[in-house]
Amino acid sequence: MISITAIIKSKKENLIEVQNMITHLVTETRKEEACIRYDLHTTENVFIIWEEWKDQIGLDLHNNQSYLVDFITKSEALLSAPVQVYKTAQIL
Repeated sequence: MISITAIIKSKKENLIEVQNMITHLVTETRKEEACIRYDLHTTENVFIIWEEWKDQIGLDLHNNQSYLVDFITKSEALLSAPVQVYKTAQIL
């Protein structure tokens, strides 16, 4: 299993638009066969996606999905910082 944490910081004035875009991304991603978990959390203008994937092949497929590529392209100008993505390993 592969765990990913993505941190997305919206500009305050774009909060609703970014949230709608992320909601669409989450909805589509959860349909993917290799997706075990794709949970969305938020605080103020920060969105955190906690992901779990069955394998690297499934994650690679996800990374090439049109809705993810579209989100990355369209959200860039709406964010206050680049998206941070961490591939993590569970300790406990």
